Amino acid sequence: MTARPQAILRIGTRGSALALAQANETRDRLLAAHPQLGAGAVEIVIVKTSGDRIQDRALRDAGGKGLFTKELEEALSRGEIDIAVHSMKDVPTWLPPGLCIPCLLPREDPRDVLIARDAPSLDALPVGAIVGTASLRRQAQVLHRRPDVRIVTLRGNVETRLRKVAAGEVDATFLALAGLRRLGQAQRATGIIEPSLMLPAVAQGAIGIEARLDDAATHDRLRPLHHEATGQCIAAERAMLAVLDGSCHTPIAGLAEIGADGRLRLAAQVLKPDGSASIETRREGAPADAEALGLDAGQELKRRAGPGFFQAP
Repeated sequence: MTARPQAILRIGTRGSALALAQANETRDRLLAAHPQLGAGAVEIVIVKTSGDRIQDRALRDAGGKGLFTKELEEALSRGEIDIAVHSMKDVPTWLPPGLCIPCLLPREDPRDVLIARDAPSLDALPVGAIVGTASLRRQAQVLHRRPDVRIVTLRGNVETRLRKVAAGEVDATFLALAGLRRLGQAQRATGIIEPSLMLPAVAQGAIGIEARLDDAATHDRLRPLHHEATGQCIAAERAMLAVLDGSCHTPIAGLAEIGADGRLRLAAQVLKPDGSASIETRREGAPADAEALGLDAGQELKRRAGPGFFQAP
């Protein structure tokens, strides 16, 4: 019997359907870029994270969004996997020592979508509608536009949340269009929400690949996969987030895009958790200046918000 070839590149991922779709996309892109590897040389390793285990409360009450990356990063640091594939919106602003994100895949559509039983849009929801979300950003944005609705915590994977809407446990919820597209379920969206109405989470729709800083061989394999424009946009958004010390406890939104004219445009927003106030700003410049644009936007928002802006009323 022929021995199974030993994997020379192990891809770490969470075990959800969406996470596996992202890991499979990463594997397929690696094999396309390096056909000499052969399918047996790339292995997908499922790592259970704290964020997957905690389903009874919002992540901000259990330690923040780093719960989706912590165990993957520990496995990466120990050498049990060679790369970790993340939804970039789940990645904390600061990475553990010795790790980096050298590669971002081409970004999917970053917009949010509404999932509702009886309303085609957020504005069409009935007065007092129950909206389910575990995202403080979405909660604040919805309450800023519709202070009459009631927000309840709604967690779980895509199918779980769709089922709860269908069963009438909530009148509506929100999902990222990128996730639905990667699962082949974009048709499940009631309506796509334009960024002018609901600015998405920082780095929404982007897949980041994390590696060890000193792993030159893996960096070489990842280099052909990196999408420069996505990297520049995410750099601007995350620089803004870093200034604001963004976490699951702070309602922050941001979207950078590079237009047909080659200019990078960044829209950024901070809100009070109860939606009672919103501060927005914009920047425009060369993509090479992405990080500086993000830092400048973050500093303006921080200055205008002032101390105590994110505290509960």
